[in-house]
Amino acid sequence: MLAAFANTRSMSANLNTTSAIWHIAAPLLACATLGLAWGHAPSWWLLVLLGSMLLVAVLSGVHHAEVIALRVGEPFGTLVLALAVTVIEVSLVITLMRSGGPTATALARDTVFATVMIICNGVVGVCLLMGALRHKVLAFRVEGTSPALAVLATLAIVTLVLPSFTTTTGGPTLSTAQLVFAGLLSLALYLTFVFVQTVRHREYFLPIVAEANTEGVVMPTLQRTLASLALLMVALVAVVGLAKSLAPSVEDAVVQAGVPHAVVGIVVAMMVLLPETWAAVRAAVRNRMQTSFNLALGSALATIGLTIPAVGIASLLLGLTLELGLPHKEIVLLSLTLFVSAMTLSRGMATVMQGAVHLALFSVFLFLSVVP
Repeated sequence: MLAAFANTRSMSANLNTTSAIWHIAAPLLACATLGLAWGHAPSWWLLVLLGSMLLVAVLSGVHHAEVIALRVGEPFGTLVLALAVTVIEVSLVITLMRSGGPTATALARDTVFATVMIICNGVVGVCLLMGALRHKVLAFRVEGTSPALAVLATLAIVTLVLPSFTTTTGGPTLSTAQLVFAGLLSLALYLTFVFVQTVRHREYFLPIVAEANTEGVVMPTLQRTLASLALLMVALVAVVGLAKSLAPSVEDAVVQAGVPHAVVGIVVAMMVLLPETWAAVRAAVRNRMQTSFNLALGSALATIGLTIPAVGIASLLLGLTLELGLPHKEIVLLSLTLFVSAMTLSRGMATVMQGAVHLALFSVFLFLSVVP
């Protein structure tokens, strides 16, 4: 009996060691693959390799984000992942704006709109559906989700809708003064939300249902947490780099299919959002819907709150015209999404019905992007 118990403990230790080595090596391997494939003509085997490494980088990034979350506690852990992904996404958008020149005037707008629609309908819908199928009724804190949605609605309307109706400049653009004002407002509102989420009313953003089976969980050391933070950054850089490497092939497929070019941005946004999506779905399956909403809504808020000021500064420095106002069809979809999200988040409880509605809206968004 004692020998069997010793063998079991030895096997468990070996598995933990192997897992630790893998999670350390995975981000480095993904970055190494990205470096080796950079500049090479894509072939079918290279595309398969890049896609596989993208998945590896996502899984590894989520693991290291969970280690950080375990050390710092909620909602700091979800905030770290949301901020890290958004900062890298903003850097990618600015890089594409610089290389695209005048033809990239609507890139920031399309990226922000696609991200909001993907998160508020796709990610939230999948989380609600997967969580409710397992737990029937999902509970979350209205006092945490309602302020997040209020800030998101304000930022989305001010930065993506109002530019289509202002008259100081022609077209869906803002004047220099309006752009500076919108950027400062976006940043101020986002920082206020982060302060409320992490300091003033942190308890509003904690999960209602405690994680099950936490008896054997060991708190990570400071050294391991710092190492996971560094490896998380490496994993996210790999995710963005691999997504960018796969984008030309996606673009070629879009051209051959004869669908609008905006579909490329949607696909790239989906790939960049994979780490947050995976982490949010895992939390929902564990009946931690508040954590899922912290990830989803926090990511959408960070996308607008950080992207608009950054691209505003970049457009002023580079002398680019920045189109922010959405066309009429997109304004209708955004308004409907915010309206349905308000109904979903107003009761503090959700079932598969809410998940199905959000996924239906997501399918409408995708269908009208391909068949406008």
